[in-house]
Amino acid sequence: MTGQNRKSQLKALFGTIDQGEGNAGRAAEPNAAPTAPDAPPLETKAFGLAKIVPAETLMRPRTSSGAVKAMGLSLGGLSREVEEARRLKESLDTVERVIEIDPGLIDASFVSDRLGRDGTDEGLGELVRSIEANGQQVPVLLRPHPDQAGRYQTAYGHRRIQAAARLGRSVKAIVRSLSDTELVLAQGKENTERRDLSFIERAFFAHALIARGFERGVVQDALSLHKAEMTRFLQVAEAVPLRIANAIGPAPKVGRPRWMALAELLKGEAARVKAQDEITSSGFCATTGSDARFNRVFERLNRRTKPPAPAPMEVHGAAGRTIARIDTARGRARVDFVDKFEAGFAEYLQAELPKLLESFALSRKPKG
Repeated sequence: MTGQNRKSQLKALFGTIDQGEGNAGRAAEPNAAPTAPDAPPLETKAFGLAKIVPAETLMRPRTSSGAVKAMGLSLGGLSREVEEARRLKESLDTVERVIEIDPGLIDASFVSDRLGRDGTDEGLGELVRSIEANGQQVPVLLRPHPDQAGRYQTAYGHRRIQAAARLGRSVKAIVRSLSDTELVLAQGKENTERRDLSFIERAFFAHALIARGFERGVVQDALSLHKAEMTRFLQVAEAVPLRIANAIGPAPKVGRPRWMALAELLKGEAARVKAQDEITSSGFCATTGSDARFNRVFERLNRRTKPPAPAPMEVHGAAGRTIARIDTARGRARVDFVDKFEAGFAEYLQAELPKLLESFALSRKPKG
C-alpha cells in the first residue's frame, strides 16, 4: 500500500480528531475570557493505533443504562410499599381488637341492670351450655377499671362473663376507654337492642342511674325511652321495694300493666308488711320461676280480706247470769237461749216481737 493510500485511510479514521486539533490550534479571539488550563489528554488505542482523546470528552454526562433505571424504579416501588405498610399498621393500631381476659380480673358495672336472688338466674345454665358447645360468639365490652390498675369494669356482657367463669375459660372482650356516661349508654343500648331485660329490670336500672346523678335525658337515651315511659318506670321502681323485686326476680312474662297494679297495691305500709311476709314464706321460697313468684305476691295482696265474724252478744238476767246469746254473723240476728224456757214463752215472744221491731224503728227515726 502506497504512502498516499495509508494517509487517506488514517484521515478517514481520525477525521474528527483532525477537526478538533484544527479548532484547538486557532488563535484566541480578542477579548476572550481566560480559561482554565486544559486537562491533559488521555491516550487510547483503536485498531492498534494510538488515539489522543481530550479529557472534556470523557467528562461529558453519561446516559443511564436500562439496568440502573430499573433499579431506581424498584427502589421507588419499595418505598411506596413501606409507606403503605406503615399506614396499615397505624390503621390496625386504631382498630378495636378482641382479646381474651381472665374473668377473675373483671368487675361488674357500677350500676346493676339485673334482678334476682343469687343463683336464681333462670337462663344462665342454658347460656353456659351454649358457650361450652359453641364457644363465646359475641365479645363483651369492658373498660380499664377507673380505680384499680390491672382490672377491668364491665359495660355489658355480665352473664357471658359469669358463664365463662363457670367453665373456667377466658372471656373474649373488647377493651375501650369509656367515661361513666359512655359506659351506661353502651350498657343500656346493648341490652335494649338484645331485648334482654324485663320491664322491672329496666325500671330499676333507670331508677339507679337517676339516683347516681345521671340526667333524665341520658337515661332515656340509654334505654330508648320516651318521657312518658320514663315516668312510669320511675313510678314503679319507687313504689316496689327493691328487696321485694329482687325476691321475685325479672319475671320476663309480666309486663307493665301488672307491675303497675302491684305498685298500687304496695303503696300502703300494711301491704308492704304482707308482701314481706309472703316472700319469706316457705311456699314462696320453694316456688321456681320468677313469673310464678310474682303471681304469689300479687294474689296475696290482691286477695280481699274478710272482716272477722263478730262474737255473739250475751244477754244477762237480773242475777247477772247469761240467759241468751245473740249471733249477728252473716247479717242476721239469731237468739239462742241458754236454759230451756217455760211452756208458752215462744208464743209470748212471737206476739211481742212485732212490737219490739216497731219500737226499734221509731227509735231510729230522726227527731224533730
